[in-house]
Amino acid sequence: MTRTLDRRKLNRAALERQLLLKRSGMSALEAVERLVAVQAQETNMPYIGLWTRLDGFRREDLTDLLYDRSAVRGSILRGTQHMAAAADYLWVRPLVQESLLRGRRAAFGGVTKDWDLDELAAEARRLLAGRILTRPQLARALAERWPGRDLQALGWSSQALLSVVHPPPSGTWNTGGATPFALADEWIGRPLRKETPDHLIRRYLAAFGPASVKDFQMWSGMRRMDAAFDDLRPSLQTYRDEDGAELFDLPGMPLPDADVPAPVRFLPAFDNLILAYADRSRMMTDERRKAVCVGSLTHPALLVDGRVHGLWTLKHDRKAGHATLTIELFAALPDEQPVREEAALLLDFAAPDADHDLRIAPWPG
Repeated sequence: MTRTLDRRKLNRAALERQLLLKRSGMSALEAVERLVAVQAQETNMPYIGLWTRLDGFRREDLTDLLYDRSAVRGSILRGTQHMAAAADYLWVRPLVQESLLRGRRAAFGGVTKDWDLDELAAEARRLLAGRILTRPQLARALAERWPGRDLQALGWSSQALLSVVHPPPSGTWNTGGATPFALADEWIGRPLRKETPDHLIRRYLAAFGPASVKDFQMWSGMRRMDAAFDDLRPSLQTYRDEDGAELFDLPGMPLPDADVPAPVRFLPAFDNLILAYADRSRMMTDERRKAVCVGSLTHPALLVDGRVHGLWTLKHDRKAGHATLTIELFAALPDEQPVREEAALLLDFAAPDADHDLRIAPWPG
């Protein structure tokens, strides 16, 4: 008989695999590989995502990986910005290419319906060969060949059609600006390669399992994965959740006891632990999900006893030398002291040279 796992058991399994039951001593690169890829839609969030998971993590630990090209930043899972080990990017990007093309069609299909996309990709690759261009620079160069074409459509279409990465300092701590493009195979120094979906499924389950087919599809942006899971079924463990949905896992993976203590943790915006499941009930109620996931935004979340308990924002006025961490609670805290202690650590990491202010209030919604 298939074993049923309740939400609390699934919660503890997710936290353990996400390095959130106890900060890990593994390196930043090992952690990025463990997580498959780290959300990087906002500049500082990958740093906070690793800080909340790793013991003694320093900003330069991630920045150095980007500069020595051990890790890269680019559009992969769900067509959104992630940091991944360079070795993983080379096979993950081809697997999720279709999801990037779907996003391109949704955003620019109308304006580009008469374009020869193969010709556009070839010209963009020629322009990028041996050099780095920002998205606006590339778009303007393409417009020299195709005057009058929509510049935004040219830039974003090129990003979807070509496997490109965004070299540093773009994406490093507190560094914004126009997004630079480099051809991924040139920047990494190795060709991209094809893998079958089973490789990504196994990596996903190791980092987020037990999980359903729909969960994997939500996380990856890939579609119609039932057959791939069925092919893997003989080598996977299966469970059911409380609602009867089938869950898959790698054999022998740990399932911590439901009563294992879970420490307070601050998750950054767009953290994949929040986005990795179609059914997010292991992390929060549906009511709280609506407050955390609003349209295309996923707000930074506070975990208490392993579940989403509130939202947080950090504002750092570097000129004034002042940082304010505001926590908005969905419910009263069982014990405020652990939240204050973890908040102090976050402020020390994110704004070590600033005066700190912590504000805790009820969520206004």
